[in-house]
Amino acid sequence: MADSRVVSSVRSWAGGLVPERGTARTLALLTMVQAVGFGLFLSASTIFLRRSVGLSAGEVGVGLSVAGLAGLLLTVPIGRAADRWGARLPLVAVYALLAVLFAGYTMVSGLVSFVLIASAISICETSSTPLRMTLTYEAFEPAARVRVSAQMRSFFNVGIVFGAAMASVAVAMDSREAFVAVMVVTAACHAGCALIAARVPARRPQVPSDGRDPVRSRSGLRDLRFVSLALLCGVLELYQPILTVGLPLWIMDHTEAPTSVYSILLILNTVLVIALQVVASRAAETATGAATLLRRAGLLLALGCLVFAFSEATSPMVAVPLLLLGTAVLVWGELSQAAGSWGVSLHLPPPGRQGDYQGVFALGRGLQQTVGPFLVATVVVSNGQPGWWGLAALFVLAGVACPPLTRAAQNRRSDLALAGR
Repeated sequence: MADSRVVSSVRSWAGGLVPERGTARTLALLTMVQAVGFGLFLSASTIFLRRSVGLSAGEVGVGLSVAGLAGLLLTVPIGRAADRWGARLPLVAVYALLAVLFAGYTMVSGLVSFVLIASAISICETSSTPLRMTLTYEAFEPAARVRVSAQMRSFFNVGIVFGAAMASVAVAMDSREAFVAVMVVTAACHAGCALIAARVPARRPQVPSDGRDPVRSRSGLRDLRFVSLALLCGVLELYQPILTVGLPLWIMDHTEAPTSVYSILLILNTVLVIALQVVASRAAETATGAATLLRRAGLLLALGCLVFAFSEATSPMVAVPLLLLGTAVLVWGELSQAAGSWGVSLHLPPPGRQGDYQGVFALGRGLQQTVGPFLVATVVVSNGQPGWWGLAALFVLAGVACPPLTRAAQNRRSDLALAGR
């Protein structure tokens, strides 16, 4: 009897990972193809810029920072365009432009051309996420939106693994031709994304109940409760630079663990996200449940920081298990943050304003991407254990603030609906 329950649970878990036929499976494929290109580019681009183009490490850092800021500029206007014409057309255009821009990377010859192309890519990539979320909102009923988003994220991580594996071949070849091939394949992936996105059935944007033109309505930037939630979700998303910047620096400079353990931590992160994201997202089917997940994320991320802090100056026999445990806790916080973010961003926007509000919500992620690596490297890691304690306190405060802010945002939406605004 117990064995049958276990088998049934495993089948249910495995079945939840696979999107249903139709639009859900198309969006999962879209996400995976984009992730293959993203994994390729992310794993090889810095080496390409250093060795083939000749940029210094400082020039690469400055260029990426400028590009990150540029990516924040147009997400809200593009989101408002999605409210008028639907998300599919702008998303197809963004992917098509990315294909051209990544191909143009092969012609980068110096800092100026690098900054220009990187900034244009950042604008398109930053806009693609809110457009995909708006498309998900348009394509599915409320009960399915978070589940489909979770499945897309699992497929995204599968694509990242494939892309990084392909990039490792180019890095091993260490030639300009190999890196040019990486850029061409990345461009081809995004061209494929444009074709896949074009296959998603077009749906008319939702019309507000009061009949007002959503494009002429007040910008979501004036909804301070929602903006605050977006920024708090950006704070909770600092798990990203912890994984990509903080942990390798921490392992090298503050622990006795072998640097090779970092690869194991990345594999652990990827496997857990692929396997558990759908399961971890089930509580985010309401705004209240999503806010609870965000609070849980803050507490789990804080706990992960404390575990990392205790690995300082310990023997490898102690440091490695602590790093593995801290990563597992951090990943559970990551899963909760991702699901909670989808929930509040999908449930709280007023009718007909999904694109605008998704663009606003992307600002929190964009600020994290711009400030996060510097914060984690220079404030957290450089200060040792006190740095981790400070970041843990920040996570707790951000997580605990999400439920009351979500309730305030829900009350405001109800008041506006009653007033007919």
